[in-house]
Amino acid sequence: MDSTVLAYWLKNQNKKVLPIFLDYGQHFKDTELNSLKQLLPEEFKKDIRVIDISDIYKLSNSRMIKEPDLWKDDVSADDLYLPYRNLLFLSIAASLAQTEKISEIYSAFINSNHAKEIDCSKEFFDNLGGLLENYGTVSIKMPFRYFSKKEVADLGITLGVPISETFSCQASSTVHCGACPNCIDRLTALNSYSIS
Repeated sequence: MDSTVLAYWLKNQNKKVLPIFLDYGQHFKDTELNSLKQLLPEEFKKDIRVIDISDIYKLSNSRMIKEPDLWKDDVSADDLYLPYRNLLFLSIAASLAQTEKISEIYSAFINSNHAKEIDCSKEFFDNLGGLLENYGTVSIKMPFRYFSKKEVADLGITLGVPISETFSCQASSTVHCGACPNCIDRLTALNSYSIS
C-alpha cells in the first residue's frame, strides 16, 4: 500500500519515475508484482524494472521466503525477519540510480510499530542517507518516514489510489492473512473507512 501511494504521490509531484521491483525470493512475489503492474499510474508501468536477487535468501527459513501453512503453523513477527533486507534494497536502488545517473531514490518506509528489522530505525536511515550523499551522488528521500499507516491511507484516498486492491501480506502468497505485521497495520489504518 505504501509504495503504491508513493507512486501516485510522485506522479502528483510531476516526477519522472523508474519503478524497481526486487525479487528476493519472497513467496508472495507473483501477487505483489501483479498488483504493482495493475495499480501503478499508467505512465510508470512501461518502465518497471524487475531485479532478481533471490539467491541471497534462498537458504533462509524466514516465513517471507518459505510460505507457512496458516491453518497449522504458528507465525510470529520474528519468523518474518530477513537480515539487512532494507539495507540491501536501498543499496541496490542506489547502485542502479548512480549507474543510470539518477540523483534521488524514493522509498515508502513509514513509522511502523511492528518493524522488527535492525535496519529500519531513524538512525539507520539517517546514517545510510549521509553515507550515500557523502560518498556518491545519490540521496534517499522518504516522504512518509514519519507517517503512520493511517496517514498514508488518508493521502492515498486523497490522491485516488485504489488502496483496496493493493497487496501487503507477508505470510500468505494470495490473500491477506489479517495477522502478520503488515496486515495488522493495514487493517488498523483502514478500520475507520466504511465500505460502500
